[in-house]
Amino acid sequence: MVLVKPATVVQWHRQGFRLFWRWRSRSGRPLVHREVRKLIREISGANPLCGAPRLHGELLKLGIEISQATVAKYMVRRRGMPSQSWRCFLRNHAQGIAAIDMFAA
Repeated sequence: MVLVKPATVVQWHRQGFRLFWRWRSRSGRPLVHREVRKLIREISGANPLCGAPRLHGELLKLGIEISQATVAKYMVRRRGMPSQSWRCFLRNHAQGIAAIDMFAA
């Protein structure tokens, strides 16, 4: 049995917690290789209508184990205006639609 000061016990606990959390946080996300990132950008750039779920499926078929969130992260970002919504389309073409509907026999 050893007699120690209370401050020494507190110091041991602090060191223990420090070592535990250093060990606990030692690993992060696995790195995505440069070739895989380049492939994701190429495929998403060549297929603008291809979303992350479909692209993820294609990569799985090629044997590349990667999460769908990671695929979405590395996809090409679309710049520019999105297409008009249905509400905007109907507002712009309401007169023509009503005219066609009224004269359909």
